Amino acid sequence: MAAGARINHALPLLAAVVLAALPFVISPYAQDMVVRISIYAVFALSLQLLVGAAGLVSLGHAAFLGIGAYVTVLGSGDSGGSAAKLLAMAVLAASAYALFVGALSLRTRGVYFIMVTLAFAQMAYFVFHDTKLAGGSDGIFLYVKPVLEVAGKTLLNLDARLPMYYTVLTSLVFAYGLLALIQRSRFGHALAGIRVNEQRMRAAGFSTYGYKLAAFVIAGALAGLAGFLLAVKDGAVNPELLSWHESGAVLLMVILGGIGSLRGAVVGAVAFTLLKELFQSEALLGPLAVHWQLTLGLTIIGFVAWLPRGLVGLTARLRPSAGASHG
Repeated sequence: MAAGARINHALPLLAAVVLAALPFVISPYAQDMVVRISIYAVFALSLQLLVGAAGLVSLGHAAFLGIGAYVTVLGSGDSGGSAAKLLAMAVLAASAYALFVGALSLRTRGVYFIMVTLAFAQMAYFVFHDTKLAGGSDGIFLYVKPVLEVAGKTLLNLDARLPMYYTVLTSLVFAYGLLALIQRSRFGHALAGIRVNEQRMRAAGFSTYGYKLAAFVIAGALAGLAGFLLAVKDGAVNPELLSWHESGAVLLMVILGGIGSLRGAVVGAVAFTLLKELFQSEALLGPLAVHWQLTLGLTIIGFVAWLPRGLVGLTARLRPSAGASHG
């Protein structure tokens, strides 16, 4: 049992080492795919803090992703900007909006909370979509990728492939490590108690509203980090980043991987992105690729029905049958 626990703890570190070595053995296209998956893994981890740790199902989480992305592009202007400055601006802007949304939406519960978060996300969506603040429905472009300079010397240029790859990988490791520490902290245990029985936690003297608001802001900040990375990678942003479709997609990643598991969020991001690529491939599926939303939806329904604990519960699902076959 102890050996199994040690293996489970070592798996994330082993995965990080493998990812660090991948650029030397895979094609540039595969590198770009790993970068995109890693960014969405950061995004999924941010939502996992709300859904898995605190039991708060948000359908407006994409607002923080989009705000982080837009602030990155708007802050860079036509001449580019400092990577550290733009990252701080993106994270702070997403955190500020999360504080505003959380302070109001957390006064509701259940389906009302879901709808309020959706309403705030749609409000942010229409601000960017229907005004000329940031290019309207066409979005805006990041003309110069950010760099990190110290004393006039460039330490990091995110326009280069490998620096961008390792920046995204570092961000993923940071997000995973931060949330792992939170899970093991008093704050994380309090969130778990709130998820199970909020009234009992209040009776025990915990300010549940404050704990939930703090979790909401941290989740928004991590989503802003993902938005910064996505804007730098793609070199463009548009209002669709804030749409309810994007919020629904990241929620599906969390559910597909396994609610309550950090590894589940990462696995869900990997599975969802690869399945989407697979079903959109005309080379593999021919005319069926046009209807990729239908095939993707049916596949996810099948996974959820067969694996109610998500993909991370696959080993537990197979273990009884393996034991029966040996017996």
